Amino acid sequence: MATTTRTVAEVCAQARDASRVLATLPSGARDAALHAMADALEQRSAEILEANARDMEAGRESGLNAALLDRLQLDEGRLAGIAGDVRTIAALPDPVGETVEGHRLPNGLDVRRVRVPLGVVAVVYEARPNVTIDCSALCLKSGNAIVLRGSSTAAHSNSVLARVAQEAVVRTGLPEGSISIVAGGDRDELRQLATQDGLVDLVIPRGGEGLKAALKEHATVPVMYAAAGNCHVYVDASADLDDAVAIAVNAKVQRPGVCNAAETLLVHADATAEFLPRALGELRESGVELRVDGRARLLAGDLADSLAEASEEDWETEYLALILAVKVVDSVDEAIEHVNRYSSGHSEAIVTGSTDAAQAFTGGVDAASVYVNASTRFTDGGVFGMGAEIGNSTQKLHARGPIGIRELTTFKYVIEGSGQVRE
Repeated sequence: MATTTRTVAEVCAQARDASRVLATLPSGARDAALHAMADALEQRSAEILEANARDMEAGRESGLNAALLDRLQLDEGRLAGIAGDVRTIAALPDPVGETVEGHRLPNGLDVRRVRVPLGVVAVVYEARPNVTIDCSALCLKSGNAIVLRGSSTAAHSNSVLARVAQEAVVRTGLPEGSISIVAGGDRDELRQLATQDGLVDLVIPRGGEGLKAALKEHATVPVMYAAAGNCHVYVDASADLDDAVAIAVNAKVQRPGVCNAAETLLVHADATAEFLPRALGELRESGVELRVDGRARLLAGDLADSLAEASEEDWETEYLALILAVKVVDSVDEAIEHVNRYSSGHSEAIVTGSTDAAQAFTGGVDAASVYVNASTRFTDGGVFGMGAEIGNSTQKLHARGPIGIRELTTFKYVIEGSGQVRE
């Protein structure tokens, strides 16, 4: 097992060697390795859950909040789901070698653009042990080697999961450096990983602003940020109010500690009288702390005196908790302006009965995923049919939205001729 008993550079060098083998393996060999990984997760579940219990105990003692503990926790059901996701990824069409496009030049040369693996992908993440397996499976399916660097919060879980996965794929004939892990407790280790030019092709961080800032300070290899989610639900004047209440509550409450949960509710002034008392009441019954602007307070009915006043900071905040900011707007254009000012570009939703409003919102909002009459909670690689995801990119190059197997490839041009030379 590749660990930090060796240097970060040595781990990455072994991953580079493995990546060159993985890029040439037939799809069946990589798929067999993924099935072996899934089987091993189920067969060694007791070992994995024991390690996770140690992390959970340490997390409670250190005062981790409920959202982080939820991200950290594994149980039989979640572990079975992770194994199932690995099998789903194995069943996806192989992206490696796929011809994206092709054409013949007037001189007879055939030019094809073909998908190829990136090479070595380093994933840096916090307090989510499922990421260890999701990312490993996605990288192997797309022909990449992976170097994992989790946080100390999930150190026991990540170590066992990576060992189980690596041992399983090696038994099927994949090189040892296909899956590697470094300990995750040292900031200098992060700096080293992010500066392995020539060995690491891409770093993908999954974590908070501190992690992002650390990488921006040090990284010399390309970074694709799986960014935070300051997401909004906008209830338009023409919205079906039953749908609007259900979507607003689901987007906030169903799992508040994840990046596609809503953090701000925007409501058209013409919908407030009927919508706000119902929606705010259901949100409060679900345990949501509400922070509202002055116009929303006036229409909150009996709840008005118990509502906190929203500040500028509230519009900017990703709570990852049962807290929701609420603002009244006068038009879809004002909603779009607010979203584009404060959004992280992750997932945004409009609830409307108007085709014009829907088109204005989807065209005007600058985000990776934009919903019409649906909850933001659907932004997920697994839900989108990608098996799983490494994260959700809010960048525009080279991938945007859920990062799956195709987002872990680049391309090369393959040109075939019959003796042509350039004059």
